[in-house]
Amino acid sequence: MEAARGSFETAHAAVTGRCGPVIGKRQVEQAVVSAASDIAAFYAARVAVKALAVLAGDSARAAAEITAEADAAGLTQDQRVGADACVRYLATKHEYLRYDQALAAGWPIATGVIEGACRHLIGDRLDITGARWGLQGAEAVLTLRAVISNGDFDEYWRYHLAREHQRLYPGTAQGQYTLGA
Repeated sequence: MEAARGSFETAHAAVTGRCGPVIGKRQVEQAVVSAASDIAAFYAARVAVKALAVLAGDSARAAAEITAEADAAGLTQDQRVGADACVRYLATKHEYLRYDQALAAGWPIATGVIEGACRHLIGDRLDITGARWGLQGAEAVLTLRAVISNGDFDEYWRYHLAREHQRLYPGTAQGQYTLGA
């Protein structure tokens, strides 16, 4: 998390300040790359069927699934505000949600919000004065920043530790992980 906030040197100083000289500066970058190694698999395991339906041009199905999930969860009217707003948006903007056609045509799908997020995730971190970046280190930092910004870091870290355990000790039960657990 320290490397995602600032430079590798700052992260090294933070670890050294808390734990003593237990890791070198180059090892910090290697540790960040290792820490980010399971992010793609983590999000692949969480891909929402509703998002895939919208990307496939079936926003009506996504809206119906959101409504069904909200009903099944027994949400109060106050708890359903976000879900209901999403359903209304999907229903009223259906004709504009032809992401399947845009993707097939090779068109970019982006908004000012996405561009702002890119500036936040990329520019704010990679533009540190004097920083030198390798591709692996930069990619690891950016993906970790995205996980942190999404509020998914704690769940990702449990997932990553379970995967790391499975890699180190194949066939043991302790490396099991259940999403949302």
